[in-house]
Amino acid sequence: MADWLEKDMACIWHPYTQMSTLRDNPPLFITRAEGLKLYDAEGRWYYDTIASWWCNVHGHGHPRLREAVHRQMAELDHTLFGAITHRPAIELAERLVRLTPDGLTRVFYSDNGATAVEVALKMSVQYWRNIGRPEKCRFAGLDRGYHGDTVGCMSVSGVDLFRGAFAPLLFDVFQTPTPYCYRCPEGRDPASCGTACLGSLEKVLAEHADHLAGLVLEPLLLGAGGMIVYPPAYLAGAARLTQGYGVHLILDEVATGFGRTSTLFACEQAGVSPDFICLSKGLTGGILPLAATLTTEEVYDAFLGPVGGTKTFYHGHTFTANPIGCALALASLDLFQEDRLLDRVATTAPMLRDGLARFAGLPHVGDIRGIGMVGALELVRDTSTRNPLPAGDPLLSRICAEGLRHQLLLRPIGNVIYLFLPQATTPEELADILARFQATLEQILT
Repeated sequence: MADWLEKDMACIWHPYTQMSTLRDNPPLFITRAEGLKLYDAEGRWYYDTIASWWCNVHGHGHPRLREAVHRQMAELDHTLFGAITHRPAIELAERLVRLTPDGLTRVFYSDNGATAVEVALKMSVQYWRNIGRPEKCRFAGLDRGYHGDTVGCMSVSGVDLFRGAFAPLLFDVFQTPTPYCYRCPEGRDPASCGTACLGSLEKVLAEHADHLAGLVLEPLLLGAGGMIVYPPAYLAGAARLTQGYGVHLILDEVATGFGRTSTLFACEQAGVSPDFICLSKGLTGGILPLAATLTTEEVYDAFLGPVGGTKTFYHGHTFTANPIGCALALASLDLFQEDRLLDRVATTAPMLRDGLARFAGLPHVGDIRGIGMVGALELVRDTSTRNPLPAGDPLLSRICAEGLRHQLLLRPIGNVIYLFLPQATTPEELADILARFQATLEQILT
């Protein structure tokens, strides 16, 4: 194992990692995975409590998903998708149209969550251009939103840590305050505020609707912004406002889709049908890269015209609608029905919420929040002042190290320690994870 780690340090650049820190703390060397567990080179296992970067749904190594890969490999591994099609892509598109909110009738495939959002941004801008409104080319988003690391996605995101270094590349976006109940932007009591923060969004729409193409939101859960959970009423209100002001609503369900928040898609909890929905991560069960951007027939029709004309959507990816990825996605969706996965989440999500509530009295635990299979603890210097613990505070790295000793793979976001569990987590596994999480936190925080 030491030789492999030496080779890693000699040639690999890891994402979202300060590489200098790996000299003294080398990467965890994982050799295999099964169910909710990752195994290192010495045979020690760890619970995959962040679902392998928020994408794993059914656990690792599910035999039905392995079978789907092998079967599709024997038939068709890959082909370009321009004016060529294949059965897995067609079947998956039909399934997604049936499962997503009403009105979404067209599926455009790409590779990952960022490209799914980038596609929606470009489609929205070109839609307005195609119908004679080229001035509607700007976007609005939340000041703590995150939508990916391509240039368009960084521009509509709000977390400066992820975009500050690239400011010269980005276009200007209207940012509105995040509905962050623990740190209410209106200074209100969340129990009685009546989503007052919608006022800021309405002000932006009222003043700039003539130049706005769309509003980009993560529905109900802002992931990289700090696992911030906001009320369905805000999302419903945002949908009403965008419709009233003639602005596209683009929902980034990359992390929230496929049962992560207790419903198949988070926007269902607000009764919202967007103009665009962006899907990835859990689409293939978290195994292969695949993404889909769904939109309406109205948007699609605006791109119809003569061959070689300017209305064509000139955008694509080499691995668009990869047949193996599409076959995996179909098998994953079959498992939702066969394993009654949403019913399982309905049982385990309240257990996760109740289990986290026991940490309310621990030092430095300022807020406890969650939705579905996601639970988060925001750590603060002092619970009375709510002064946040700095992102690089040694306490956070000590929690992660202690987590490994308790066989939990933890990865904080800023001052937030969280569990982002696969939807297939059983009640028994959840109880064990919570017990280990409690032991970890009590060891470091008390």
